[in-house]
Amino acid sequence: MNTAAIYHRPDSEFAFLYRPNTMRLRLRTARADVQQVKLVCGDPYLMATEKWDQKPIMMTRTLSTDLYDFWTAEVTAIHNRLAYGFQIIGQDGTSIFYGDQGLSPLERTNQSYFKMPYFHEIDRFKAPEWVKKTVWYQIFPERFGNGDVTNDPEGTLSWSTQSPQAQDFYGGDLQGVIDHLDHLVDLGINGLYFCPIFAAHSNHKYDTIDYLEIDPHFGDKALFRKLVDECHRRGIKIMLDAVFNHMGDQSPQWQDVLQKGADSQYADWFHIHEFPVSYQEGKNFEDATDITYEVFATTPHMPKLNTANPEVQDYLLKVARYWIEEFDIDAWRLDVANEVDHHFWKKFRQVCDAAKPDFYILGEIWHSSQSWLNGDEFSAVMNYAYTDAILDYFVKKEISADKMVSELNNQLMLYRDQTNQVQFNVLDSHDTARLLTAAGGDRDLMRQVMAFTYIQPGVPCLYYGDEYGMTGTDDPGCRKCMVWDTADQDLEMYQFVKSLIALRKAQQEVLSEGTMTWSLDPQTPDILKITRQFKDHQITGIFNLATTVVEIKQIEQPKFSQLVTNDAGMSQIAPKGFILY
Repeated sequence: MNTAAIYHRPDSEFAFLYRPNTMRLRLRTARADVQQVKLVCGDPYLMATEKWDQKPIMMTRTLSTDLYDFWTAEVTAIHNRLAYGFQIIGQDGTSIFYGDQGLSPLERTNQSYFKMPYFHEIDRFKAPEWVKKTVWYQIFPERFGNGDVTNDPEGTLSWSTQSPQAQDFYGGDLQGVIDHLDHLVDLGINGLYFCPIFAAHSNHKYDTIDYLEIDPHFGDKALFRKLVDECHRRGIKIMLDAVFNHMGDQSPQWQDVLQKGADSQYADWFHIHEFPVSYQEGKNFEDATDITYEVFATTPHMPKLNTANPEVQDYLLKVARYWIEEFDIDAWRLDVANEVDHHFWKKFRQVCDAAKPDFYILGEIWHSSQSWLNGDEFSAVMNYAYTDAILDYFVKKEISADKMVSELNNQLMLYRDQTNQVQFNVLDSHDTARLLTAAGGDRDLMRQVMAFTYIQPGVPCLYYGDEYGMTGTDDPGCRKCMVWDTADQDLEMYQFVKSLIALRKAQQEVLSEGTMTWSLDPQTPDILKITRQFKDHQITGIFNLATTVVEIKQIEQPKFSQLVTNDAGMSQIAPKGFILY
């Protein structure tokens, strides 16, 4: 037995409260190395009377990666406390016990058990229930709809589906969103994620000037309040984008630093190494060298905030509370969240929870994020690490199906189950090339990738315009104006996306709560089968990544399919096709 691969950590994603007084436990072993794991558990004060150490519970091998198998079990503790250990039987017949002090012979008396001394409900990771039922839609406000030409910035260009330049303005605003809410309702959307709408210099608004004001080119607070009310009336939640890592250099705080240097009352609001602050111009607007202060990336126009400063904390926490209490928003998306200190995010979480129960906090983190997802900071992160594996297999064809499944399972085992259920699954965004462009313009492939993603754990997010087959390269190409001219819309894609969203919402419970089972046949490595199961409900997907037609037993009543024909009792799935049943 490969004992070096055996791993468990109490009070983590390996041992967590899923519901009040119910724990979920995980154990990791080397792949295909262990034939059986039994969980020994019970009240630490009642072992002598209940003899629970003699009543092991069989654990289930669930997900596997290329290196490991993961075993799971769920137990309920009446008195909110638990001691537990693992009896492990290897494929070679070796039997060992694994507890708090490591490995020991199975026959040993007085084993050392892992312990959860008391289940504190306040410490349980609580994911907002409504998020599980949400299909999000991301809007880049400057490019979605120009509903009020009177607030257009100087130099606004005519609405166009051509690729924009980085500094272009097209006049998109909040009225443009209100004008098209019926479109979103028809599509089935029930969550809107807005890129920043606060006063800023740029078209993207990630260089905030004033966090407490709506950008005048988008509208005003009265219009925003109307937007929130109209969305809520339609059952649509609102998530705003907050940039608390940095400010724009046009903000009054930074302008005061430029004028007064070290004497500015805001000098300690930023990370400044030398006064007066300075930098050397780079080849473009966003790039510079020899910057004497900390910034986002390499742009001198976004000085980094010192979130350890109590004054900065008070200001930003006031912002967080204000938009919740005054306008009833439902969620914050936090830009560059991994570059802000954990101490601040813990305070931020407390403020949001106090302002509105069941509030959703989404961090922009592109990598593994365990330290932000322990229940006292974020609800979820933008799940790029998960969807990148999907794109690497389906679109880029850089990895095998086995490798993709391994990477997906590895990501799922990094977090608690309730976290996985509300992770934010994006296939494209304002920061990446659009999905259809990444797929080389192949609409069948785009549909296949979307269908696969929409049956995964987590909640899907549609980038504006993808429902009409919009294209676009990396920023700024992915930020084209929304296509509202029906002559330029892919209406077949719209109907596909609408049907896929309807399926996701109809099957929400099994797709949120259900277990995952993968079926991979070495003889047909490009035929991928996945089953989600919850109680008596099940949904199975078969995806054909091969270059030839695949035949399977005919499905009488598929829930959803693409490029599938039925003939003589068999279903034929064309390349880039799929069937969900």
